[in-house]
Amino acid sequence: MKHYLTQDPWRIVEEGFHRDYNEITESVMSLGNGRLGGRGSFEEKFSGKTLQGNYVAGVYYPDKTRVGWWKNGYPEYFAKVLNAANWIGIDIDIEYESLDLAHCEVRDFRRELNMQEGYLERQFVAVLKSGKELQINTKRFCSIVDDEAGAIRYSVTPLNFDAKITITPYIDGAIRNRDANYDETFWDEVRKETGYGEAYIELRTRKTGFHVATGMCVEIEQNGLKIDYQSQPIKYEKYVANRISLDCRRGQETVVYKYAVNLSSLNFPSDSLIREAHSAIQKISRKGFEKMLHEQQQAWADKWKTNDITIDGDVAAQQGIRFNIFQLNQTYTGEDERLNIGPKGFTGEKYGGSTYWDTEAYCLPFYLSTADQKVARNLLIYRHKQLGKAIENAQKLGFRAGAALYPMVTMNGEECHNEWEITFEEIHRNGAIAYAIYDYVRYTGDRQYLADYGLEVLIAISRFWSQRVNWSKAKNQYVMLGVTGPNEYENNVNNNWYTNYIAAWTLRYTLEAVAIVKSIAPDRYAELVDRIHFREEKETTTARHIIDNMHLPADPERQVFLQQSDFLDKELMPVSDIPKGQRPLNQNWSWDRILRSCFIKQADVLQGLYFFEDEFDTDTLRRNFDFYEPMTVHESSLSPCVHSIQASKLGMKEKAYEMYLRTARLDLDDYNNDTEDGCHITSMAGTWLAVVKGFGGMRVSHDGELQFAPYCPDNWQALSFKIRFRGNLLAITATQKDVTVQNFSAQPITLLIADQPITVAGEQSQTVSTTAVEA
Repeated sequence: MKHYLTQDPWRIVEEGFHRDYNEITESVMSLGNGRLGGRGSFEEKFSGKTLQGNYVAGVYYPDKTRVGWWKNGYPEYFAKVLNAANWIGIDIDIEYESLDLAHCEVRDFRRELNMQEGYLERQFVAVLKSGKELQINTKRFCSIVDDEAGAIRYSVTPLNFDAKITITPYIDGAIRNRDANYDETFWDEVRKETGYGEAYIELRTRKTGFHVATGMCVEIEQNGLKIDYQSQPIKYEKYVANRISLDCRRGQETVVYKYAVNLSSLNFPSDSLIREAHSAIQKISRKGFEKMLHEQQQAWADKWKTNDITIDGDVAAQQGIRFNIFQLNQTYTGEDERLNIGPKGFTGEKYGGSTYWDTEAYCLPFYLSTADQKVARNLLIYRHKQLGKAIENAQKLGFRAGAALYPMVTMNGEECHNEWEITFEEIHRNGAIAYAIYDYVRYTGDRQYLADYGLEVLIAISRFWSQRVNWSKAKNQYVMLGVTGPNEYENNVNNNWYTNYIAAWTLRYTLEAVAIVKSIAPDRYAELVDRIHFREEKETTTARHIIDNMHLPADPERQVFLQQSDFLDKELMPVSDIPKGQRPLNQNWSWDRILRSCFIKQADVLQGLYFFEDEFDTDTLRRNFDFYEPMTVHESSLSPCVHSIQASKLGMKEKAYEMYLRTARLDLDDYNNDTEDGCHITSMAGTWLAVVKGFGGMRVSHDGELQFAPYCPDNWQALSFKIRFRGNLLAITATQKDVTVQNFSAQPITLLIADQPITVAGEQSQTVSTTAVEA
């Protein structure tokens, strides 16, 4: 772990320049607005350790798969999130010296991400080799009001000299993805143009043909007044700039305002992109930096009104949860149903794709509770729109009759993950799609979704499960062979408990959904049956037989479920027995050694018990937690939150808090030594779950009853969070003494606090004592 960032309730602060950790800081201090974003890199050139990254939502490149041994069924490509044109660049040259923090002395360095108001700022004094000293102050943001725009205020003040300073704002499209399989460049230039203080470049992706136009305009102030200046336009291949030389005096601040836009052919006709970029630049430059910043601050204030979680008495925990909520809101807004939640968001290019099972398993509950209902609905519709591709994915692997296998990684619905143990075997992702439909309907009460979209998806997934199992004469049960569960430290195993369980559960829920749709929308049901050739009697009979006869491996002696049939053949030992310095295992052990060990990358059996805890008694939950938790190394970002929630459920407060801090500060403290690749965006929703479902004890019963069992860890004075639920906005506040429910909506709501029913009138609050809660 690394502890160089200052703990603050609303800010992420780097005091002093930590060169060796710069890529980590760039990840943590990333900015975004759902449409575009980028890492917290420097505006001026930096020849040290850096990953300059800027990204445009929905734009990708199908990088040809690179494997040592091609297998039938492999995807042709791996979809790469594209590193797009660098719009933040501003080079600074003083006579014959360039400002480069890798080659000068740096004093009084401070870099700060303001999460409350949504901007990144930096200040430092640079001492050049000539002895010249410069004071630099920067502030930038990606506007969530004008969501195709960003703005920068960059100021330069000579401290001990008078000189001519050359300022070169630019747009650089000659960038590469660090993770390109064949070191290709993914962009071709279409056109470019420059003018007085302006520059535009249009690029087109190879193969996919996305067009992106990036434009900028520049204003300059000295002595607090806007000045006219001479600029030299510069054009290179995939590069446009304005070179501006200014006479600068000692102690005089020169301020550069740079306004930029990124417009893509997803939203505009490609032949009008440059024209639209001109209009967008004019719009934001007329507003000016201060007005744009004020709008940004107001927009973030509105978000925090419904999204904030407050923790009194623990700054590290408070900073962690706000950081996670902030990045989630920067990544996905739900305004565009074509977009989804990439595992790195706008913070890095690793993993590719825009959709993993993380969206359904971890992110959907966050948006269900913190955003308008349409946002979560759009996440599900996204999958429905890609159902045809999911059926094609299954066909490539030999499945038939409308069976669907949703991809592990995708941009357009087509599988593009090219590691065989994931592509072919980590099929539990299908179950997460089904569970998300159930979760949405249970939470919102929107059963019409099943008729409109959900049932069609459920039937296709159930067809896959019905074909993926096979009957074992030896066991006289159905088995599932050759799979990888959520725990990716066990590949190609038989009868992974989680996969078998969620497969049988999906079949069961599909039967329930069939009955619901037949009841509420018989005409729609009849149309669906005819269109997808649903043989109700035969398919439901098969499903019931699988449900009743699915093999679920267990150890009768320990009375625990087994991760997979042969798990007890391993040498069982706790994580504490791993020699010091050998973790993370994936960076120190061979893959063979990892696969043969008992150590668990992420929650597996516990993932299933978290999803379906109301189907098991508390003793069963506890036995499995006590058995598996000591063997879990949490080297997946998705693991600690599930353990935290389960520990809270079991009254294990210290373990719940330990796991919460691990998930909340995973990137801030670089737990797994991988934050430099980008933040773990989708697991950040797990942090929210650890608070709201863990410490808050929030559950929604199968019949839609809202429940809470809140408590505060011993070192917290109070915990407060807000949720939306079926038209109500509620605030839940727990202290060491009581729990208060405040209803901000006009209509009353009845809910359970630790199994005790209370009714809170509209625009009223009600407090229940801790004694009553614990009783």
